[in-house]
Amino acid sequence: MAQRGRRKRRKPRQRTSVAAPSGGRRTPARRAERPAMSRGYARSHERDEAARAALEPLAAGERPTAVTVGAIAAACLSLANLVALVAGFDSDESNKVVGAAFGAVVLAIVAGGMWRARYWAVLGMQTILLIAIVFASVALVTASNLAAVALVLAIVVPSGVLFWFLVKAMARIQMPERPTVRRPPV
Repeated sequence: MAQRGRRKRRKPRQRTSVAAPSGGRRTPARRAERPAMSRGYARSHERDEAARAALEPLAAGERPTAVTVGAIAAACLSLANLVALVAGFDSDESNKVVGAAFGAVVLAIVAGGMWRARYWAVLGMQTILLIAIVFASVALVTASNLAAVALVLAIVVPSGVLFWFLVKAMARIQMPERPTVRRPPV
């Protein structure tokens, strides 16, 4: 506290000015950067609009391939959890039994929702895939042999690929109809 009185006060920053393109009034440097930033945003907005225009809405009863693959994978994982639970694999504690049963039920719900091409189900599957990718990647740090590395990569690579393809599928599921180009009011 005693040092506060001895500190030097800083001089206020001086704003640098840049000549306006019209040759008139000088503007602060930050204002001169705004057109460049708005051009960058405009280019980004154009790319987004082009990507949206390239998307085709789903036809009645249509399901993207990635969603079908995800639904089948979720159903297989749910079934595998139930088989492992019934077979007594690692059922030493009751908490593990409840967790395995809960996981199987969640995967079955997600599989059913994805089979009907529901947005919430695809989002849930992506969440499950992301959790699997993160935990498997952390396990890769502690992998002690080549077999463990191969197992982790067998989880991370297919999960990452499915996650990637589900992104575009989610956009198509969410899109109710072909978007129209917005024209500014005259």
